[in-house]
Order: sequence, then C-alpha cells, then structure tokens
Amino acid sequence: MDRIRASHGFPSLFWENSEILILGSFPSVKSREQAFYYGHKQNRFWKMLAGVYGENVPETVEEKKTLCQKHGIALYDSIESCDIVGSSDSSIKNIVPADLEPIFLASKIRKVICNGTASRKWFYVFQKEKEGVAYCLAPSTSAANASVKIEELIRAWGELLLN
Repeated sequence: MDRIRASHGFPSLFWENSEILILGSFPSVKSREQAFYYGHKQNRFWKMLAGVYGENVPETVEEKKTLCQKHGIALYDSIESCDIVGSSDSSIKNIVPADLEPIFLASKIRKVICNGTASRKWFYVFQKEKEGVAYCLAPSTSAANASVKIEELIRAWGELLLN
C-alpha cells in the first residue's frame, strides 16, 4: 500500500451533556469509508462500550450515537489529517492535530480517555491538558491489540468510564 494524504472526513460526536471524551488516533480506512467511528468490524470498541454499560451491541450509526448520548460519551480523534499507509498508526506522518476546543466549549468534559497508546502519544504532542479534566489511557480496542481479550477490555474501560 502507498502512503496517502487523508483527512478525518467526519465531525466530532458530542452533546451538551457529554462528560467523557474518548479519543482515537486517526480513523481507519473502514471508518473513513463509513464516515463514523470504529467502523472496522474487528474493532471491539462498540462491543466493549455495550459491555461496560450492559447494553445491546449497537449495529447502526444511529444506535451507536444513541448509546454515546445516553452515557455522556463524546468521540473524536487526536489527528485531523495526516499521511498514512492504510490504517497503520505506526505509518502516520505530517500531522495536523484535531481541534478539540469546540468539544470542550459546548459540553461538560471532565475526563479524556485515549483509546490506545498512539492516541495518547499524538494527544500529548499537540494538546495541552485542561485544568479540572482527568486524562487516562485505556487499552486499544483495535484488532491489532488482539492479545487483550474482550473481557479484559470491558473491565479496564469500565474502571475508567464508570468512575
């Protein structure tokens, strides 16, 4: 695969009641095709989120939005655009960081959870922590992190989301 210049391609997801911002690194090819978060069928994000909250796993974009809104979850990524090979976080170059300020201004974010180490790395390269907001790292829900079982993801994320 060749390195391409890619843009995020879809907006951040948040509501006035959003208290937790979950940040990925940059959308996968499948997510960019679907124009929505965690679109690759092997990514365990939606299964994990449903497991934490005891909900059915959402199938449609509308069901995913409803699950997030119900539990005060905002979604975005650390990177707005970059040069990338496929969906490989390790190939990312020439980054334009995401503008997170509109999310903070229009909601009540009290916690930012980075979905994996790439998200955290790029967050701390380009962003500054805000006073009164907790910053956490959660294990990646990506299929590339398959050594972490879904039960472990639900437990680890649950500790961050429910506290």
